[in-house]
Amino acid sequence: MAKFSKFNRINPLAPIATRGATIRTHEGGRAYQPDLHSELFLMAATYMAGENTFYESAEARERRFVDLVHRVVAIDPGFVARLAPYLRSELKIRSASVVLAAEYVAAGGERGRPVVDSVLQRPDEPAEMIGYWHSRYGRRLPMAVKRGVADAAVRLYTERSALRYDGLGRGVRMADVIELTHPKPRDATQSALFAWLLDRRHHNDAAANPEVLPMLAAADELAAVGVDERRAVLDSRGPRRLAKAGTSWERLSGWLPGGMDAEAWESVIPTMGVMALIRNLRNFDEQGVSPAAVETVLARITDADEVAKARLFPYQVWAAYKHAPSDNWKRALGTTLDLTMQNIPALDRSLVAIDMSGSMQGPVSNRSTISRVEVAAVMAAVTAARSANADVVIFGYTNRAVKLRTGASVLSSVRHLVAMIGSVGHSTNGHTAIKAHYNPRKHHRVVLFTDDQMHDAGSVDISHVPLVYTVDLAGYRPRSMPSGGKGRYILAGFSDATFRLLPTLEAGRNADWPF
Repeated sequence: MAKFSKFNRINPLAPIATRGATIRTHEGGRAYQPDLHSELFLMAATYMAGENTFYESAEARERRFVDLVHRVVAIDPGFVARLAPYLRSELKIRSASVVLAAEYVAAGGERGRPVVDSVLQRPDEPAEMIGYWHSRYGRRLPMAVKRGVADAAVRLYTERSALRYDGLGRGVRMADVIELTHPKPRDATQSALFAWLLDRRHHNDAAANPEVLPMLAAADELAAVGVDERRAVLDSRGPRRLAKAGTSWERLSGWLPGGMDAEAWESVIPTMGVMALIRNLRNFDEQGVSPAAVETVLARITDADEVAKARLFPYQVWAAYKHAPSDNWKRALGTTLDLTMQNIPALDRSLVAIDMSGSMQGPVSNRSTISRVEVAAVMAAVTAARSANADVVIFGYTNRAVKLRTGASVLSSVRHLVAMIGSVGHSTNGHTAIKAHYNPRKHHRVVLFTDDQMHDAGSVDISHVPLVYTVDLAGYRPRSMPSGGKGRYILAGFSDATFRLLPTLEAGRNADWPF
C-alpha cells in the first residue's frame, strides 16, 4: 500500500482531461466538458446498463454511451480495444463491457474478435453478448462477434457452468450460442458437452454418458431421486454426492422439498463462493447451522485469496453488513471490506469530502438497496482510516465536519456516516464545503467523493487548494472543475482500481491511462 505524507508541488498531467468552461452542471453551476476519451472512460467506469440515474434516464444514458463509443472508435479504435478488457477485468463492470465490445464491432473496430472474447469472463456472458446484439442490430451476427463469442464459449463452457447458467428460462441458451457461432470443441469431453446442450435445448431428453460427462450424469441421478427420498440424500455422504453433481445452493434449494434447513446449508457451504456466503449470512443464522459451519464461513469470507477471486465491490460488503444478523458476522465483514479496498493508498493529511446531496441518494442500480452516497461513505471511510491526520466533511445544501472515532472499524465509521444522510440538505454545494474546511496548515489535498454536479461551481473560489482528486461515482458529462493538470484530477469507479493512478501523480510524474 502506497503512503503519501508530503504534497509534491509539481503538477503532473493525468489522462482524464477537460476542455473550457462552456457548459453547466445539472445543478446550474459552471462546468467543464471532458474530452471524448475522458467522457467515455468516466461513463464506462460507472455505467449500469438499463438503469435510470438522478439526472439521466436509462434510454438517454445508453444513447450517450453508444454515441461515445462510436465517436471514439472513429478517431482512436485502439483506445476502446484496450479499455474493454480493463473495464471487465480491473473495474469489474460487466454490462458496460458487453455494450462497449459490441458497439466497438458495430462502429467498425478492426480487432473485434479478441475484444469481444476479452470481456466475456462468466459463462452466461456469451449469451448476453448475442442477446444485446440481437436487441440492437437484429439476428445477423457479424463475423467478429461470432468468432469472439465462440472463443469465449470454448474457454468457459464446462459441465459445471452448464448446470449453473443454462437455465430453461433464459432467452438465449448455451445451445443457441453454439448453433449461432459454431465453436470448435477443445477436446472430446467438450464435444460431448456441446451435444448434450443441443439435445437439452431441442428435445429436453439429454442423457449424459457418465464416463465422458460424470458431473452431468450425477446431476441426472439426483434429479431422478423421488421427492420423498431427497432429504435422505443429505447424510454423511451428502456433501460429496452434491459436489460430484455440481449442485449449487440455488439448485439444491429448488430440489429439496421444503427448502433449505441447517443440514442442507452445511452440505453446500464448502462449495459456495464468497459473494453467495455473505448474501446468505442471515439464512445461516435463521436455520441454525453448526459452529463448525460458521467457522468455515468466517474463514472463507476473511481469506484474501477467496475475496480477491470473488471480485467484490466494497459497497456489496456494506450491504451484507447492513443485513448481517449478528456481531460475529459484522466483525468478519470488517476484514472482508479491508480486503476489497487494500490497494487504496494512504493519503496523509487529507480533507475527505462526501457528497450527500439528493442526487447521490438514488440507488446504484434498480436492483440495489445501496445508494451512491453509501458507496461514497464506504470509500471515504477507508480513505480516512488509512490516512494519518485525515479530516472528513459532508456536504449538501450546508456542510459539517464529521469526527470519526479513533480506532473505530471502517464499517462502524460507514454506519456513522450513513446515519447522517439528509442532515445537510439536498443541494450540491461542494465547493463551499471545501472552502470552509480546507486548512493549508493541516491538509495537503482534498479527496472528493461525488457525482460532481455542483450548484456552486464557478461562484465559489477554491483556487487556493493546490490538489483536488474528484472520485466520480456517476459519469455525467459536466465536470465541476477542470481536470488533467494543475492539481485537478478525476478518478472514477467503485473499486480499489479507481486509485491506481494516484502513486504516479503523487510522485510528481505524468500519468497515462491505466490500460
